Amino acid sequence: MLRYRFLLELSRAPRTSDGPDLRWLNAVGPSRTDTADRDDFRIDCRPAPEPWAQDAVIYQVFPDRFARSSGGPAPSEAPAGLPEWAVGCSWDEPVRPHGDLTPRQVYGGTLDGVRERLDHLAELGASVLYLTPFFPARSNHRYDATTFDVVDPLLGGDEALVRLVEAAHARGIAVIGDLTINHTGDGHDWFRTALADPTSTENGFYYFSEDGTEYASWLGVPSLPKLDWSSPDLRRRFVEGPDSVVAHWLLPPFDLDGWRIDVANMTGRHGHDDHNREVAALIRSTMDAVRPGSMLLAESTGDATEDLSGHAWDGGMTYSNLTRPLWQWLSRGTSTTGINFFGTPVQGVPRIDGRDLVATHTALSSGFSWRVRSQNMTALNTHDTARASSVMLDGGPAVGLALAFCLPGLPTLFAGDEFGLPGINGEDARTPLPWDTARGSSRGARELVRSLAALRAGTPALRHGSVRWLVATADVVVLVREHAEESILLLAARADYRDVRVAPDLVPGSWADARPITLELPGGSVVETAGGPVFSGSGPGVQVWRLPGVHPRHDRVEFVRGRGQTGGMAATVRQHHA
Repeated sequence: MLRYRFLLELSRAPRTSDGPDLRWLNAVGPSRTDTADRDDFRIDCRPAPEPWAQDAVIYQVFPDRFARSSGGPAPSEAPAGLPEWAVGCSWDEPVRPHGDLTPRQVYGGTLDGVRERLDHLAELGASVLYLTPFFPARSNHRYDATTFDVVDPLLGGDEALVRLVEAAHARGIAVIGDLTINHTGDGHDWFRTALADPTSTENGFYYFSEDGTEYASWLGVPSLPKLDWSSPDLRRRFVEGPDSVVAHWLLPPFDLDGWRIDVANMTGRHGHDDHNREVAALIRSTMDAVRPGSMLLAESTGDATEDLSGHAWDGGMTYSNLTRPLWQWLSRGTSTTGINFFGTPVQGVPRIDGRDLVATHTALSSGFSWRVRSQNMTALNTHDTARASSVMLDGGPAVGLALAFCLPGLPTLFAGDEFGLPGINGEDARTPLPWDTARGSSRGARELVRSLAALRAGTPALRHGSVRWLVATADVVVLVREHAEESILLLAARADYRDVRVAPDLVPGSWADARPITLELPGGSVVETAGGPVFSGSGPGVQVWRLPGVHPRHDRVEFVRGRGQTGGMAATVRQHHA
């Protein structure tokens, strides 16, 4: 990884006895004072992701709650033939958001049910299907795998996954799986062998106390024993080489297109042990060898900038730089009491204004290289969080979607977002999709997703363009994505607004060339003045405008390169205007 910053000497500014007018420019922005190394621009020196991965729109599916197959039980019936731990539920039975029953409710969704609804994903504009774990387990979420060798028979078994991937690929949709490399379930073959025989190879896969009576687990949850990645045999069997678990599901007949790694930031870390980057590098090496160009995403729910640097990860599922501040800006306020705000002790979702939204997003995005930032998943919510419709003010989720699709990153939908489903926490958000009842009432949300996906697919600026924030007030933020072919200006508002002005020298090209883009959202109007465009409109809502592309100026620029403070590059730039 290379870090760098620029030192700008502003030649048009008058020189004084204090010397030239200088600015440092780094990933956070310009500064008159010295800046922290952590805010430098970064370059990750690994090959760029394949075009399909760079341009992805991700659709996340929790298999048990997405859809039953056409040959399954009627919606009013509970699935039969379940294991002892499971409690069968009819499709419309309410999900329990808390309690012992929560992980045991099984609704009977299958991989064939997903396959039969792939046209729905294609219509929305999704290009990557992300499946939460499909391995056998003793819970409906399946993050407590009992084996990594087969697909859970409750989901249809190995053949159902093969059918699903083949059908998805035929529609141009890639499929990635979800792998827990931080822990297994306490019913896993490896763990049961480790408990039964302290001299076994598998005993070295876990952290046991000296007397063998206690073991480390994920956040102290005993059903999720933590893996000890100092074990060479664990590395060989799980992540290293063509015979590993990682490779098995990327190869025929399954042909997955990549992995999302659960709690990747915790993997390999316990006490004084830190094998995190070693394990990530092994996974990447294996994937590059058996399926070059496959996607590798890491869950890292806090400030993920350091964990996602280097050569392994394409991007991450992280909440701190967008999802959290977006919730806060669009929050219902006091009416969100009872919502779990990402594991914090805060009751409800505290509100911030648009200035804090931009400042937070900038601060927590600047530590990523551009390559990683553009491959991070940008989501309103996921299977581990409350739903945006329960958190945000009326109309807020639509504004949030517009930002998620127009900012750098991979727009990520959790199945049900297009239906406006509610949910007060992650478990409550995993409601079975109401295929028969919600399609008519949620037409506007689905059309918005389709139009945003189509806009992104047809606009290089939204997939590859740079980003600048132009305006931030309490209720309105304005950004521009710039590219050589064209630029896109987005105004997002959480309330009605009047006379929001953008300075003319901040707008690419001439505003006379601007063309509006219509979305399924309240919009507004703009008046062009000598002082720049002035926007007014109703909110929550957005305005989106096409503008000319940006091209290098023909001024003479002199670069004077030097060593940075920590071995990176600092470049002094002197610009001479023609």
